[in-house]
Amino acid sequence: MAAPNIVGPTTITAKTAVLSSVTGATGTVVLSNAASSGKAMQIVSLYAANVDGTSAVDVTFKLHSEDDGGGTGRAICSTVSVPADATVIVVDKNAPILLEEDRSITVNPSASNDIEVVCSYLEIS
Repeated sequence: MAAPNIVGPTTITAKTAVLSSVTGATGTVVLSNAASSGKAMQIVSLYAANVDGTSAVDVTFKLHSEDDGGGTGRAICSTVSVPADATVIVVDKNAPILLEEDRSITVNPSASNDIEVVCSYLEIS
């Protein structure tokens, strides 16, 4: 596993990952960078939208030390309340997160099927 040199990349591709109907039982993978992918991913925006019209939902996003939500997860944000019919910006372009090889981001809402997630990122290789 070697992190790609992002000073002189050969390819930068803009992508968006979307999750709907996220369950609250365990962390759901938002974005995963496989081991030995040869890529880095720069998360430029991460949104959590509460689609429930009446109740707030708490969300926790974690950065994991392994791909596919494995290893140890460390909080990006923890139990942040998203009001009914509102959106919370967790990451924006002014404070991006770099996802190295063999790393992942998960989301865990307090209520199932009330949170939708949109993650825009740059895939750098």
